[in-house]
Amino acid sequence: MDILIIEDEAEIAQLIKLYLEKEGFSCRVCRDGQTALDLFQSQQPDLLILDLMIPQLDGLEVCARIRQQPGTKDPYILMLTAKGEELDRIIGLSTGADDYMVKPFSPRELVARVRALLRRNLRQAGQTHTYQTQNFTLDIDRRVAHRHLSPGHMELLELTTLEFDLLANFMSYPGRVWNRVQLIEKLWGNDFFGDERVVDTHIARLRKKIEPDPSSPIFVRTVIGAGYKFEDMVL
Repeated sequence: MDILIIEDEAEIAQLIKLYLEKEGFSCRVCRDGQTALDLFQSQQPDLLILDLMIPQLDGLEVCARIRQQPGTKDPYILMLTAKGEELDRIIGLSTGADDYMVKPFSPRELVARVRALLRRNLRQAGQTHTYQTQNFTLDIDRRVAHRHLSPGHMELLELTTLEFDLLANFMSYPGRVWNRVQLIEKLWGNDFFGDERVVDTHIARLRKKIEPDPSSPIFVRTVIGAGYKFEDMVL
């Protein structure tokens, strides 16, 4: 697995690189946002460890630009920053980060989080299902999602890795109510270390891509006091 470390503090970058390479990962390091985007385009890593406060383009901008690029590898992104306020976490996750760590951090915990994110790929590798409802088709094997616009016409949905997994989980159990903890267990497994409210952020991002009106969702519905459920006719 190839990991790109984007961190402008040389000692921290080398510490992360040392611990990850001891675990068998291939790592590259860069220190600014523009170089990070250039390296991503040329070599497309499996995971990025992305500091929020970096020169030229900050981590939020780098994260957002990577998530907006169609036709490229959709890497996992672990955001790393000295800021610990709740607002910073929410902003970071809303731009497409999969996880969030605050400095100072334990290198061993960072390695554990990296392994947790990458294990999701291994769990998904054996799935060969297609889920189809009145308005959506998901090919789990090819990891392609379409929305049905009219008979014979479909729109390709540009979903991040986590958004795709979230929609696939909902479509595999239509009508079932999921609370945050259950969704975390399905998507991250037992290795999740973050804030449970990250689920709400990813639900909101998914709604923006699949709902006719995200402010009044008809597919991914909120069940007050209980969680979320997916509603659409199964074909």
